[in-house]
Amino acid sequence: MQIGSYQLKNNLILAPMAGITDRPFRELCRQFGAGLAVSEMVASNPALQTHKRTLLKTDYTGESGLRSIQILGTDPQQMANAALLNQQRGAQIIDINMGCPAKKVCSVAAGSALLKNELLVKKILDAVVNAVTIPVTLKIRTGWDKDNKNAVNIAKIAEQAGVSALTIHGRTRACKFTGEAEYNTIKKVKLSTSLPIIANGDITHAKKAKEVLKFTGADAIMIGRASQGNPWIFKEILHHLNSKKPLKKQSIKESQMIINNHLESLYSFYGNNSGVRIARKHIGWYFDNIGSIPSSCKKEIFNIQEPSLQRAMVNSVFSDLD
Repeated sequence: MQIGSYQLKNNLILAPMAGITDRPFRELCRQFGAGLAVSEMVASNPALQTHKRTLLKTDYTGESGLRSIQILGTDPQQMANAALLNQQRGAQIIDINMGCPAKKVCSVAAGSALLKNELLVKKILDAVVNAVTIPVTLKIRTGWDKDNKNAVNIAKIAEQAGVSALTIHGRTRACKFTGEAEYNTIKKVKLSTSLPIIANGDITHAKKAKEVLKFTGADAIMIGRASQGNPWIFKEILHHLNSKKPLKKQSIKESQMIINNHLESLYSFYGNNSGVRIARKHIGWYFDNIGSIPSSCKKEIFNIQEPSLQRAMVNSVFSDLD
């Protein structure tokens, strides 16, 4: 998979997810084989560029692999300025968010709401591509609703603007995350453009990943929600794509070690107080993935305030699973 001048080591990409794809999680997914891990989105609003949360999102200290940062906004000049600022901060790829269906994003006409305004899409893409010297990628949905699927039009606009790759989530803005993703539109886009195409949506296991790649003809796939509590999904997909032999099932001990390492990286990155709070959702997802964890244990862990106690409680659950 090629993005601009960058050759990815494979065609598996971690999707940008707000509040999730921070540096610790990106690094973890890379360890399991993700060829690219995109940061959570950063607003283009200049008033937010020095906010503590923004600075954490754009902290690449010690990060391995390509640094791809996703930006969000509706004003072409603000988006261009944000892209340039993030390039100066160390980003190697700028990704533009035109796919988020969240109400708070779409209510200000950002994210997937932009798909309604193709002229503004062109202005934003032209402004951002011309502002930076690094590759620009774009993430969209198939359209606004089932009667207005304009992904092919957007792809042509993106190609003309000089965008280096296009990710398409197989749902419309109106679908949000309900129902099943469809891949026919992604296939149509792939046939209509020379842009590298990345397929996204409902790719939850290795067999599905292979099927989507074959059906759409996409150059790569992007994994989002399926990686929550399951960062080793990249390892499973890579194995399935490259080998006919079954992959040895991950042991409980191995899962415990992965979770412990993830917790430590969260405490280190965010500090004890925020680290404990942010770790809760990841712990919940890990336990949901492993299964057989009493809900009472989850509730108790979620009430803990100190890293050492949180870690100890998590490990005590694993002791019961042995």
